[in-house]
Amino acid sequence: MEFTVEEMRRPPQVYAWSRFGHPEYTDWLDESLSWKQTCSFGDWSFLWQHRFTGPDAVRLIADFSVNSVEQWETGRSKHAIHTNRDGKVVHEGVVTKFGDEDYVVHGRGGFWLDHQLARGDYEAQCQQEDWFVFQVAGPNALAVLDAVTDTRDLLTTRFMRISQIEIGGHPVWALRQGMSGEVGFELQGPREWGEEIRQLVMEAGRPFGIRRIGARVTPINHLEASYPTIATDYIPAIFDAELADYLAEFRSSMPDFAQPAYIAGSYDGQQVSEYYRSPIELGWGRNVRFDHDFLGREALEVEKAFPRRVLRTLVWDAEDVQDVYASLFRPGENYEYMDMPRDQRGFMWADRVSLDGATVGVATSRGYSYWFRQMLSLSTIDVAASELGTELVVHWGKPGGRQKEIRAVVAPAPYKEDRSRGHLGAR
Repeated sequence: MEFTVEEMRRPPQVYAWSRFGHPEYTDWLDESLSWKQTCSFGDWSFLWQHRFTGPDAVRLIADFSVNSVEQWETGRSKHAIHTNRDGKVVHEGVVTKFGDEDYVVHGRGGFWLDHQLARGDYEAQCQQEDWFVFQVAGPNALAVLDAVTDTRDLLTTRFMRISQIEIGGHPVWALRQGMSGEVGFELQGPREWGEEIRQLVMEAGRPFGIRRIGARVTPINHLEASYPTIATDYIPAIFDAELADYLAEFRSSMPDFAQPAYIAGSYDGQQVSEYYRSPIELGWGRNVRFDHDFLGREALEVEKAFPRRVLRTLVWDAEDVQDVYASLFRPGENYEYMDMPRDQRGFMWADRVSLDGATVGVATSRGYSYWFRQMLSLSTIDVAASELGTELVVHWGKPGGRQKEIRAVVAPAPYKEDRSRGHLGAR
């Protein structure tokens, strides 16, 4: 089936973000402070997990990932990025090496690698796993985990490495990561004891101000910490005719009511490919290594040497944003509603960004940060317009409809200071 931009602009039948859990657990204002002030608990168990084993498992990953597999020691995780022939992102996610011939892929990338495994000459096998994935992050994260397990191994765990701990008598993998830009650990294990683990961690976290984060604020930590997200900041590059068989396979893995992407916003793209992005445009250039051959290498070699667009944060003008809301209280046509803290329907909300009337980029992930008291977005911007402090305009509204010009200032991505790395100290 061939998709068009118009089909992707149709609203979903259900709130797509429901996969993140309940909309709120306390309230979204309270929850959005937790990963900066106390501790947050996020549930990413909806992610798919695929285990690849066999002597050619690592070659399969290398052939279809921009990442280097050299010196990949056991216990290390990588943010693996998979691209098409044009160097546009197909999928991405975390891959962990559990052994010399044992790799677990978290996210949609497992479907892509399994697709290539079935069509290539690889001595490897793929098995879908069913794990819980809980993220515990924030300044009190270690104190919370210390209440349920021996954290001595965690203190010496380096960023993007795993350690095995025990919680409630169950062996649990703890991956040190920082999707919120704070110290965090991702707890992983068989789903059968996931609910028990969740209850133990939440109970232990009460004295430390733990908050379970719901669907309203889960994407805000990605925005503040600059972690571009599939179907939010880019459309997966799987809608070209040559990938029709893979698209059919992938769609069969999703609920009947869902499709891989929805589009909204003022950017009036005519082709789905206009919403594709490369790893360079999304700020992942450091992951792209040319020490091996992979699908998309030739295109990315050129782009990495001569990038056209880069990732930045845009800080939207408060008075202009307030006028969007004020229009709801004035007679006549109001501006497009701006959901708080961000769109809840699961669209890739792509808004045109201009300088002196000319389009210079696309704003995505628009969301309100209660911590910064600002409306922010990520944006892929032309290099020439990307200098920090540059004043741009975001066009808010539908193509062909009433639009509000919102002033915006170019800021770094990530916008929030990254505190996720570094030594944790000794106990």
